[in-house]
Amino acid sequence: MTESTAARQPRRSAGSKAAGTTGTKAAGTTGSKAGTGARRTTRTTGTTRTAAQKGSETELVQLLTPEGERVGTARNSPYAEYASYVADITPDELRGLYRDMVLTRRFDAEATALQRQGELGLWASLLGQEAAQIGSGRATREDDYVFPTYREHGVAWCRGVDPTNLLGMFRGVNNGGWDPNSNNFHLYTIVIGSQALHATGYAMGITKDGADSGVIAYFGDGASSQGDVSEAFNFAAVYNAPVVFFCQNNQWAISESNEKQTRVPLYQRAQGFGFPGVRVDGNDVLACLAVTRWALERARRGEGPALIEAYTYRMGAHTTSDDPSRYRHDDERVAWEAKDPILRLRRFLESAHHADEGFFAELEAESETLGKRVREVVRAMPDPDRFAIFENVYADGHALVDEERAQFAAYQASFAEAEGV
Repeated sequence: MTESTAARQPRRSAGSKAAGTTGTKAAGTTGSKAGTGARRTTRTTGTTRTAAQKGSETELVQLLTPEGERVGTARNSPYAEYASYVADITPDELRGLYRDMVLTRRFDAEATALQRQGELGLWASLLGQEAAQIGSGRATREDDYVFPTYREHGVAWCRGVDPTNLLGMFRGVNNGGWDPNSNNFHLYTIVIGSQALHATGYAMGITKDGADSGVIAYFGDGASSQGDVSEAFNFAAVYNAPVVFFCQNNQWAISESNEKQTRVPLYQRAQGFGFPGVRVDGNDVLACLAVTRWALERARRGEGPALIEAYTYRMGAHTTSDDPSRYRHDDERVAWEAKDPILRLRRFLESAHHADEGFFAELEAESETLGKRVREVVRAMPDPDRFAIFENVYADGHALVDEERAQFAAYQASFAEAEGV
């Protein structure tokens, strides 16, 4: 019942129509034009500077305004080539994207409530980042491989991972909860930034295997300051790896603002490594879908990596152990609420007559059903087998692991003996 409507549609890399007609053209020209902007210069008082050097004049790909107006489709639009990747999107697919975001937000809210009730040890909310995750997640093909951090609940939804499986780790009953090869969705990564290297290595392996799949790695603006990410950029560029680096810039790395982490927009870092970077409106699900389709299709064609900076906002706390009121003003959050990704798409659906009240009412009921299911499943999760931690460490077993298992068994038995005294 919780499978996404959009999930039942065949996955398309860049849109069958767009990839066959305008896809090649878009990927061939947009990387430098709308991405890094390295080839465009502006003459000012006798000096020449690239678009990447104009710090305050950064480009933001937007196809759906906060008021729900479709833009960027005109031929003279600087983003028309990106728009071609969603030009043939149907009303049913649009409703599917909306449904994805609504149910993902409900799941996230339920998980936050469960943590507050003591049912989960910790939770990292995605509130406000639904468009970035659903848009990019729906751009992937089944044979693509995804490397998430610990907040990509929407991407997991798009990849078909049961949302309740995400909660086992945060409840402390498993070490991941799902087989990454079943959905080509890697386990959550808690170590900040390391997954960028994992994704790059995997992408290099894909190239050696001769496959035409793509890889996408998710990380936040805070992780972009990690050395692992820079190393991944360099390796990916040098080896022309088919990987897309998707940075969700939600403005805050825990309590450190983005402006204290970097002196240039994050997407411009890509040009220093020799591949295109694009900044997209992270609250615009259509723009995120289009740009990610472009980047993945480009990677699959063997044109190398790309960096996408989804410019968005973390509406809630970094995790449930955080108090954002200690380091940011509430008026900042209020300003971003006006750009809410779900409300934005709803306005478009209503103005375009793609959805009626019946659709929204039915979705609300489905949302309630999902919330109830999440609560019931979490509270019924059994405690893990205490000895499971020793399994699958080595494929063929190991003497040291056997010794540790025996020591642990003796330790556990000591409690039974004490109770029997």
